[in-house]
Amino acid sequence: MKKVHRKSTLKIASVLMAAAMTASFAACGAGNSSETTAQSATPDTASEAVLATTAESGKKPLSANDITINDTIENSANGEHAILADNETASYSNTKVVKTGDSDSGDEADFYGDNAAIFATNGATLSLSDMVVDTSGKHANAVFSYGEGTTVNVSDSYITTSGNCSGGIMTTGVGTMNAKNLTIETSGNSSAAIRSDRGGGDVNVSGGSYTTSGTGSPVIYSTADITVDNATLTSTASQGVVVEGKNSVTLNNVTLNADNNKKNSDKSAYYQAVMIYQSMSGDAAEGTSSFEMNGGTLTNANGDIFFVNNTATEIKLSEANIVNNDSDGVFLRAAAAGWGSEGKNGGQVSLYAAKQTINGDMIVDDVSNLNLCLKDSSVFNGAINSDGQAGEVYVELSGGSKWVLTGDSYITSLTCDADSIDLNGHTLYVNGVAYTAGSASTGESIAVVSTGGHSGDAPDKPGEGGDHNDGGTPPAKPD
Repeated sequence: MKKVHRKSTLKIASVLMAAAMTASFAACGAGNSSETTAQSATPDTASEAVLATTAESGKKPLSANDITINDTIENSANGEHAILADNETASYSNTKVVKTGDSDSGDEADFYGDNAAIFATNGATLSLSDMVVDTSGKHANAVFSYGEGTTVNVSDSYITTSGNCSGGIMTTGVGTMNAKNLTIETSGNSSAAIRSDRGGGDVNVSGGSYTTSGTGSPVIYSTADITVDNATLTSTASQGVVVEGKNSVTLNNVTLNADNNKKNSDKSAYYQAVMIYQSMSGDAAEGTSSFEMNGGTLTNANGDIFFVNNTATEIKLSEANIVNNDSDGVFLRAAAAGWGSEGKNGGQVSLYAAKQTINGDMIVDDVSNLNLCLKDSSVFNGAINSDGQAGEVYVELSGGSKWVLTGDSYITSLTCDADSIDLNGHTLYVNGVAYTAGSASTGESIAVVSTGGHSGDAPDKPGEGGDHNDGGTPPAKPD
């Protein structure tokens, strides 16, 4: 097999990232992993899903045939790279990169970039354009940015990975990844298209198509601050997005289609489009996470829209079209699962909605809580804890927002105007007392604790292969 290592110092092509949309949300309360061996979906199924999605938006994803190739770099050695940028400025374009070979250590690959096809480290600036990248080894991430001061700019490229634990673009150790107009397709298990791990960093994605078909392979796995603008995200077996620990995902004008239908572990019985949690593995710092969606569309095929457990989070929604095609699924489930310590591992959620329609019920179990704040003519059609009071729930409706009940609901505190609530033939219980239709109310929000429940071990996490420890701070590469 041809094995070539080349570096060039061509002019760096800058990647211009679209400015993120912003939404203003008033403060709530103003009134007072282990690796799997399951078979993944076929690449044909994933490709069909992407084509269907992009056809709706009028966009065609970039293919390998769209890129002119002038050079080929191959590497088949375990643990090595086809392209390495170490404390330098380098650029590549119109190049095909083929990586086979495995990593002997999951931590070395997941944290420090071992065996990645293209690897930038030690403060390097690496620019890539018009690339075709294909990896088929285990723990063979395609494009990897590691370490503080390291930046990878990648644009107009086609990336595929087929081995387990092999992400499309990967960021750790406070690295920076800027991606524009990529097509990424991963088919291995634990292989997120937009992936991060210990130490996180900043990931900015603009345009393109990102698809996963493996078990435990969400399109986005975030232990970083990740922003995606104007892109199409498709998962055919796993969650669309997973946020772990004190990290964030922001979606601006994004089309997200999620079909979570295979389990990566037995720690949760639920399927969902977006999972927000703390694994206690040490790969993500404890604290309040964030998921934000401005405009765009989220379509869920199976289970719930949001599932929050063993962590605190802020969910911010503004003018997003959110559709759940599973009639048995709920909009939000805040509940304990197999991560954290029993009795302390619920979900603590502050959900802010502006100019937003929410359809679907919300379930908050007895170790969880919810602050639900709707403003700017938002509408909530659904019930909260229709089976009876469990966790604490505060609801605040302002700026002409409405709650139309679809079943009896149980909450602990309420702030609303006289015309904010349509009982629709049902009963709303506020701290055990039936709410009187047409009355105003003033309540108090719930204090949110920002740490998850500790446990004595490091449970498996979706999207990862193997247990890790030693904290979520940026790791230094061991000698």
